[in-house]
Amino acid sequence: MKEQVLTHLPQLEADALTRFLRYVRVDTQSDPDSSSYPSTAKQLDLLRMLRDELADLGYADAAIDRSGYVTATLPSNLPPDALQPPVIAFFAHVDTSPDVSGANVRPLVWRSYSGEPLTLLTLPGDTATVLTVDTTPDLAHHIGHDIVTSDGTTLLGADDKAGVAVIMAAAAFLISHTDIRHGTLKWVFNPDEEVGHGVDHLDLQQLGATYAYTLDAGIAGEVQDETFSADQVRIRFTGVSSHPGTAKDKMVSAIKVAAGFVAALPRDQLSPETTEGREGFVHPTDIRGSIEETVVTLIVRDFDTAGLATKEDLLRELAGETVSHHSGARWELSVVKQYRNMRDTLEHHPLVTALADQAVRRVGLEPIHTPIRGGTDGSRLTERGLPTPNLFAGWRQAHSRSEWVCARDMGLSACTIIELARLWADLESFRTSGRAP
Repeated sequence: MKEQVLTHLPQLEADALTRFLRYVRVDTQSDPDSSSYPSTAKQLDLLRMLRDELADLGYADAAIDRSGYVTATLPSNLPPDALQPPVIAFFAHVDTSPDVSGANVRPLVWRSYSGEPLTLLTLPGDTATVLTVDTTPDLAHHIGHDIVTSDGTTLLGADDKAGVAVIMAAAAFLISHTDIRHGTLKWVFNPDEEVGHGVDHLDLQQLGATYAYTLDAGIAGEVQDETFSADQVRIRFTGVSSHPGTAKDKMVSAIKVAAGFVAALPRDQLSPETTEGREGFVHPTDIRGSIEETVVTLIVRDFDTAGLATKEDLLRELAGETVSHHSGARWELSVVKQYRNMRDTLEHHPLVTALADQAVRRVGLEPIHTPIRGGTDGSRLTERGLPTPNLFAGWRQAHSRSEWVCARDMGLSACTIIELARLWADLESFRTSGRAP
């Protein structure tokens, strides 16, 4: 089976790479402070392009809705009297991180990478960005493959335009290779994953999928079915404003109260810079305000959902302790639920992950199960009732100017989608063989 699949690898790799180089040139950076949806209108430039490309491939129902979601359907080609498998959807997001500029991306293709240092351009005043096998050990596993980076002045946008290109390559391949058995498949592209709102407005009932996969992980072979659970916490500190010239015994600075609270946060534990693996954290992400009122925004993360409450209680304790040292100051804490560990639901749907593992093995890789120290659109989709593990698309070092992707990994990812289509089409024999849970 592996040999049969990999026969198509060069074609899929070349197609995914060509599409990827086209897509990354479109600026699709999202905006966390926007109240619109999508958060930036420029995301629609790529979304409309994808709609048009799907239509050109022959997808009669390719469409974009008023929220920017692009969908298309590949109908089942199984005989009408055959067992029809569940409808499976594949997702990728078009937006890029607000952390680094995504405008005027100029991708560089390092053909048949030989292991030499990759020296990128720099922004004025910056030191050079250099990727080497010493500083970036993953590169050593890709000698002989085509590597893509930005020119060093922007991020690359492989997170998640690699996933977009992979799905499009698989969509193009499957619609033209009618000999490959598959059930009904859905291709979905969405905005705003990077700002936490990727699937907020998606009509899952209209989509009609039973299971789904996001193509939004990095290392070849990754099958991710566990994420942080996440909340956002806002603490509003209220002080007393007064003219600074006559403020003695009157003014209570909410800015200073908030600063004291931030200074009281744990320094050697419970922070992103001191944790790894399955360790959770609390993390201040924004502080703004005035003498009279200052708001500190934090994110709270834990793989154990119950651990969120424990960490939020710690924040309440620290806020109360801080305010106790400032007579006249007050505080108020609010919690906004963000997403929950997809494991909590996926463990009740083992088949969706088991088939992903099998598909990865069919393309010659060993499944790598790693917990995501973050969230994906799959977190929200799973919580909303559409079980959605996350699969590899080949990108590395996301949200940075040193981001890169391996074209071979994109090809292998597209092969994995095709194998998943085959496996779901052969679901009954897979179940009766005893290989499924």
